[in-house]
Amino acid sequence: MLVSLPAFSAVTGTVINRSTGLPQAGATVALNKLGQNGIELIDQAKSDAAGKFSINQTPQGTPYVIRTAFDGITYNHMLPPGSPTTDLSIEVFNVSKQPGAARIAKHMLLFEPSGGQMTVNETFLFNNDGKTAWYDASNGTLRFFLPASAGGKATAQGTAPGGMPIGAAVAPSATANVFKVDFPVKPGETRFDIVYTVPYIDGADYEGKVVTKDENTYLIAPNGVTLDGAGLNDLGQEPRSQAHIYGLAATAYKIKLTGAPVAATTADSGAGDQPDNGPQIEQIMPRLYGKAVPIILLALGVLAVGFALLYRSKIAAGQETNERGRG
Repeated sequence: MLVSLPAFSAVTGTVINRSTGLPQAGATVALNKLGQNGIELIDQAKSDAAGKFSINQTPQGTPYVIRTAFDGITYNHMLPPGSPTTDLSIEVFNVSKQPGAARIAKHMLLFEPSGGQMTVNETFLFNNDGKTAWYDASNGTLRFFLPASAGGKATAQGTAPGGMPIGAAVAPSATANVFKVDFPVKPGETRFDIVYTVPYIDGADYEGKVVTKDENTYLIAPNGVTLDGAGLNDLGQEPRSQAHIYGLAATAYKIKLTGAPVAATTADSGAGDQPDNGPQIEQIMPRLYGKAVPIILLALGVLAVGFALLYRSKIAAGQETNERGRG
């Protein structure tokens, strides 16, 4: 019995290629421990011709994550304490340098002016309804316009389907003022969050461009900020945060912003306790960007359930959640 214990303690499973529906050979499956010092590699193995793998280690106590590398992309499978570690099914996909079924379902820009500077938070939600992951490390999967006044500085986070937000590399593209992000778009929903800062003068013109093919583009002004511009569709205010939302059909915008963001009041925070007599705000994974979080999350929820219905009924409720993945 003692001799047989390691076999029962091993981490075992099968790697399945969801693009083909068949077991996948040659994938690298690594067992990693999550701790205060970050991710620590414990051991790894290759999947065999039948897609099988076995790692003769025993996860104990702390959370673990299986990171499976295939065709240039890493997939994460969490192992919380006490969860099964045998006969696991690990998903991977074939990879293409072409977008395929991947598309941008929503693109949101949140403007936060303060003290002579303005932080611009852009969120892109990709839907990939296909069976192939899109990954092009050279050209990027997301491209976005970065004003020259930002000085070429922007940060990006990518959130894979079912994953946690992690940093993604940002680099200039061959087109002036257009930058690219190195992050895969797997089947499911992938989220990109871009943040940059530009100089701000109250009431001065601010111009931007949309260089992606978006199904829906929205400009968002937080409570306390007035946004004016031609060609915008006024969709009203989000009831709890009072953020004002505008639809944009064009590929460029020229707006004037005045004022400064006003923090949500304590009374607003109780809106979620109201009776359930109308449509609920969709739960969206949060971003980690300070005070922009409550505004953009609530705005995302409103977009998901439909602005008009939510504003007419004057009902709001919502909550937020989170995770990662990339390679």
